[in-house]
Amino acid sequence: MPSGNHVERDCVIAGGGPGGMVLGYLLARAGLKVTVLEKHADFFRDFRGDTVHPSTVTLLGELGLREKFLQLPLTKLSTMDAVFDGQRLTIADFRTLPAPDNFLVFAPQWDFLDFLAREAANYPNFELLMSTDAAGLIVEQGQVRGIKAIAADGGREIRATLTVAADGRASILRTAAGLVPDEFGVPIDVLWFGLPKPPDPPPVTLGYISSRGMVLTIDRGDRYQSGMVIRKGGLDELRAAGLDALRDRITYAAPFLHTVVGTLTDWDQIKLLSVQINRLRRWYRPGFIAIGDAAHAMSPMFGVGVNFAIQDAVALFNAIARDLAAGDAPVSKLAGVQRRREKPVKVMQLLQRNGHRAIARAATGSSVAPRWFVMVLRFSSPLLRRITARFIGIGIRPEHVRWP
Repeated sequence: MPSGNHVERDCVIAGGGPGGMVLGYLLARAGLKVTVLEKHADFFRDFRGDTVHPSTVTLLGELGLREKFLQLPLTKLSTMDAVFDGQRLTIADFRTLPAPDNFLVFAPQWDFLDFLAREAANYPNFELLMSTDAAGLIVEQGQVRGIKAIAADGGREIRATLTVAADGRASILRTAAGLVPDEFGVPIDVLWFGLPKPPDPPPVTLGYISSRGMVLTIDRGDRYQSGMVIRKGGLDELRAAGLDALRDRITYAAPFLHTVVGTLTDWDQIKLLSVQINRLRRWYRPGFIAIGDAAHAMSPMFGVGVNFAIQDAVALFNAIARDLAAGDAPVSKLAGVQRRREKPVKVMQLLQRNGHRAIARAATGSSVAPRWFVMVLRFSSPLLRRITARFIGIGIRPEHVRWP
């Protein structure tokens, strides 16, 4: 392999998130030369997706990594519960899924990514470049040939048979490839903040929904990664009302938090996530493909973003690994990856868009659903919870690793 600032690889991946890291691991394990670029110096950034679904735990099992993964600091959930105006409902019962992967996991994403990086580092043909930004594409005669990158020691070119954009919803490489997503209007945003867990907390609950808003409580051991759904563009109005008004809205939806909301003393503790749903009409061009949020930004609803990115990575690996070993990345194979992954994405995004309309009612002070509807859900049959568990936990088209 050439040294210096010009490197030849089988695949170069922009973005050290779950999709990029899983793809890099799989390709390296298959004997291919792969470089993953991560623009930050580490993976530690709060308020990232923590939800790891049963389908992903199954994939880790197929790779022999399941037990190591389950030793990380994480929380297992056997059910997905929410509270509607004081009424606790079980939305999904993961215990109905096939054992042993019949649970949902909340794992801090930085721990998950560090874990994947350690495992991938066992393969000498895997390279992870931290603090290295993907600045553009190398394009020759209409074919993408790699990435132009910028690091602390200067610029470099990483040439590769296949270039993968896994650099998120603000993807630089997607733009450089001339791919523009279709945007679907979203009526909500989410405020993220951390809260200590109060004494005698209730059972693990995904969210609390009331006529004054929706509060998320993602369990992280001794604290919550918390969020509150607000009207799109409504942050300035909330700030004008003051922190006391925000704390009141939080405790109205989730009264048990009244002893800890006082820890929110500054707006700097609160981060805005501008919720987006979008999708590329075409994910690829010769020598290039986008996956994960770079191809289809998902809403936080059901916490599917991490898992859809990983499913994309596995589908791409299955389709292209043998060709990459032969020095080729056929456009037909890239198109096939989009065809395979597009249906699950479209179905989930449609469900998310419909769900946002109901959640937006709470964000504007209206009831999410009539009380009779909530009561029907409360006493619905176990069959509904089984169906929901399969849809959320496993999905429409789960991917399984096929070694070339």
